[in-house]
Formats: sequence, C-alpha cells, structure tokens
Amino acid sequence: MQFDIPDMSCGHCVARITEAIKQADPAAQVDVDLSSKRVAVNSTALPDALTAAIAEAGYTASRVD
Repeated sequence: MQFDIPDMSCGHCVARITEAIKQADPAAQVDVDLSSKRVAVNSTALPDALTAAIAEAGYTASRVD
C-alpha cells in the first residue's frame, strides 16, 4: 500500500515516519521516496492502523490506491 505524506520534507521526517510504521508492524517493509513525498509499505497491518501511526508521529497521510 502507498501513502502520500505532503508534510514530509527531510531525512528526520523519513526516520520518524519509518519508526512509526515499524511500531505498528515490526515486520513492515518501508520504502520512502522523499522527492514525491510518497511512502510504500508492505505490511500485514490494516491501512487505518498505519495511517493512525503516521498521524501519531505528527504527519498527515493519505492512502493512494
């Protein structure tokens, strides 16, 4: 699944978002493209759980189909 995260702007953001996703699912594979502000996640967690984890880290995420 993929998420657009428009307020992601630097390496620190990438680290916080990756950590938040890994807290929701430690086995998740996370691929971040900072230039497009998009995160691809391979996870067994529900999309809503990942969106909530990203929000708790302070970022707004929109799922991309």
